[in-house]
Amino acid sequence: MKVIKTGFPEVLEILPTVYKDNRGYFFESYNKKIFRENGINCELLQFMHSQSIKNTIRGLHYQVYPNPQAKIVYVIDGKIMDVIVDIRHGSPKFGEHIKIEISSRKKNQVYIPIGFAHGFSVLSKSATVAYMVSGEYSKDDERGIMYNDRTLNIKWNIKNPILSKKDLNNMLFESINKDFDY
Repeated sequence: MKVIKTGFPEVLEILPTVYKDNRGYFFESYNKKIFRENGINCELLQFMHSQSIKNTIRGLHYQVYPNPQAKIVYVIDGKIMDVIVDIRHGSPKFGEHIKIEISSRKKNQVYIPIGFAHGFSVLSKSATVAYMVSGEYSKDDERGIMYNDRTLNIKWNIKNPILSKKDLNNMLFESINKDFDY
């Protein structure tokens, strides 16, 4: 397993070692010891899946205290463009975003710590995405930023996006509270 720093040093891309033979493949998707050695020290409390069709955008989501969530995201089937936005006030990269393509073919994962908003667009015909999170879901603490916020200027690599009613009502980036400090 290889852990790589991204454009945000706290956000990590995880590349498992994949063993292939005539039966298929095998890989280790989680190793607490290796993750801790690379600064991923959160306890994972929930494991969730979503399935979405091509051109879907989910996000940009995050949860605030007392129930913030670090996430490890990977794709079981398909391909997505994962987008991570730094929402830590005082960070030199506050308001900046990075994009990482995650696919079932590559089998890569992304670790997103607390203090970052997260979303993705589906690039394949459909995608099944898995999330391991460090905090329990809390409706009262969930927040969202508009996918097409002009300040963020994110290129989602899709046409005619499909969004939930909830995500269509997310707030503008300039309206987010100072929920996370750098």
